[in-house]
Amino acid sequence: MSRSTALQHVQNALAAVTKRESRSLGEDARLFEDLALDSTTIIELLLALEDEVAIDIEPDELGAGVFESVGSLTDYVESKLVPDPAP
Repeated sequence: MSRSTALQHVQNALAAVTKRESRSLGEDARLFEDLALDSTTIIELLLALEDEVAIDIEPDELGAGVFESVGSLTDYVESKLVPDPAP
C-alpha cells in the first residue's frame, strides 16, 4: 500500500471522528492543537483506523510521537501495513 493510500485511510478515519471533510486534514495538521482531539477521540480514532485499514493497533507501540500530526499517524499506519508486492 502506498503512502498516499495510507494517508487517505487516516484522513477518512479522522473525518469520521471529527466530522470534518477528509481533504481538509493535511499531513501537517496537529491532532491535539489543530484538530482538538482528546483522549476519548483518540480511542475512537484508533478504533476507526482498525476498521478502515484492517490492522491491529498495539497500545504498547503507541508513543506520543505517533499522535503529533496527521503525518506522524500516517507513518505509524504505513509501518503496520504489508507492502505492495513488486511488479
